[in-house]
Formats: sequence, structure tokens, C-alpha cells
Amino acid sequence: MSVTPSDQEPLVATGEFDVKIAPSDSVAVPAHAAPIGRHVIEKAYHGGLKGQALGEMLTAGKPREGEATYVALESFEGSLDGRCGSFALAHFGEMDAGREALRIDIVPGSGTGELSGIRGQLLIRRESSKHYYTLTYWIA
Repeated sequence: MSVTPSDQEPLVATGEFDVKIAPSDSVAVPAHAAPIGRHVIEKAYHGGLKGQALGEMLTAGKPREGEATYVALESFEGSLDGRCGSFALAHFGEMDAGREALRIDIVPGSGTGELSGIRGQLLIRRESSKHYYTLTYWIA
């Protein structure tokens, strides 16, 4: 749950990012239970958000059949509209019955340096093989 400061207009940063997702060690589950996948995420952000992010993703379900969920945490370091620092992003994504839902929030309390006190949400758009983002944020 993201908190939106009521007395402050949001700032917006946009751009592209490159992403690499690679399988990692699997998660131990009971013998006949649904499998849980683990993946390592590497991102390079360009535009208003410039820098690198590393993270980990857990998946479950049947993504090839359009029924799956993922959760992930990524840690970004670099600059945002010229402010240097870092913060973490929390992802929750779901596919079901032909619909996709994705929510990505800045983790409260994760901002460092000039990004200390940051809050906000990240939206992702995919076109062809490119990834674009819009980051709406506030810094206390």
C-alpha cells in the first residue's frame, strides 16, 4: 500500500529499461505441491531514472497457459531526475483468464541519499521487444 502525500504534487519520470531474467535455484516445496520458480532480475534504466537494479522474482502457476502470479523485489541504485541514491521496488503481477494485472510500488523506508523519503508507483509498458516505464513519485 503506497501512501500519497496530500499536500504535494507528484513528480513523473519516464524512459526505457533493459531487463534480463534468468532462472535461479528452485524453491523447496512439498513433494506433490505446485512448483515455485525463482529467477534473478537485472535491469538497466535509462531516461529520468538512470542506473542499475538487481532483484529476485518468485513465480507460481502456469504462465504458458495464462494463469500465473509473480512477486519480486528489486533494488535500484543511480539517479532519479538528477537526485542520487537508491530505493527498492516491490512487484505483484497476476495473469488469469486473459487479463494481466501488475502493481509495482516503491518500498516505504527504502530510499537512501537524495532519494530518502521517496514514495511512489512504477508503471511498465511493453511494445514489441522494448520496455518503457513511468515512475510517479514524491519525496518527503
